[in-house]
Amino acid sequence: MHKPTIEDVAKRANVSIATVSRVINRQGGVRQKTEARILAAIEELNYIPNAVARSMVKKTTNTIGIIIPDVNNPFFPTVVSGIEQKAREKGYFTFLCNTNESADTERELLTILLERSVDGLIITTADEAGDQLQTVMDAKIPVVAVDRAIKKFEVDTVLVGNVDGAYQATRHLILQGHKRIAIICGPQNTTPGYERFVGYKRALDDYGIPVVQEYVLEGDFKEESGRRLTKQLYQLPERPTAIFSSNNLMTVGCMKALYELDWKLGEEVSFIGFDDVDIATFVNPPLTVVSRPMRKLGEVAFEMLYERMTEGWDGAKRHYVLSPELKIRQSCRLK
Repeated sequence: MHKPTIEDVAKRANVSIATVSRVINRQGGVRQKTEARILAAIEELNYIPNAVARSMVKKTTNTIGIIIPDVNNPFFPTVVSGIEQKAREKGYFTFLCNTNESADTERELLTILLERSVDGLIITTADEAGDQLQTVMDAKIPVVAVDRAIKKFEVDTVLVGNVDGAYQATRHLILQGHKRIAIICGPQNTTPGYERFVGYKRALDDYGIPVVQEYVLEGDFKEESGRRLTKQLYQLPERPTAIFSSNNLMTVGCMKALYELDWKLGEEVSFIGFDDVDIATFVNPPLTVVSRPMRKLGEVAFEMLYERMTEGWDGAKRHYVLSPELKIRQSCRLK
């Protein structure tokens, strides 16, 4: 059976091969009626462009790599969905990779993505030092960092206002009369872990409340650490009257611990979590949270990457910060 070619499409649509190529490669400059005729011919002939040949000619593959540190964290699938929708609109396909917070795994995945000649990379790195990105930078592949910064290289970055979000959360608890406010931090060698602690401490400083070391505990952004550290707070001779959890999975762990301890949420202890998790509105009472525009983070990340891929790798690197929102529910009470 004859396999349809671009020449067949051009003949069926009564246009030149170059015009068909412009439509296939989304280069623009073709009249709407002509484009519709070409698309109809492609559909009628069931013509499938040869991606390999196109990539050789264009020196691009229309693919991007996405590397995230924890596929089990509901924050990242939502971010990825924002990336993928924007990518599809521009004719790009994605390779999604999960490092499980391992810098060694990340290094291996970067090598694999380079071998597949991706046109760009969006990454939430497991190691913010960034040494593992040397080969990517040498290859002059555009990179956008999401949620976590990269220290060694200047790359486009999309973050949320972590300091502001944590400040809002802590101030809300202070204004309700709480002074014994604990924080379950993320790792202090990560942007979100460190910046959320900074926001917490800044609010305490602004209102003249000393930081109590026993109330500052460092988790690993995983559920079990939230559970374990909440139990540690419960064992203190003078328990905190309020807890601020620095990410969604640790918040889930906190909720499990509160239930197991029968430490009454919203009565004996007030609570605010960072990220609007699914359980936030299902627990009783519903959780006050710092909400992030997760899908928007992904959309902005792809738009920045697309500009680099199409307009040039060089140029001053951009840092985009999206604003969080404190969603007040019933898990906090007046002290």
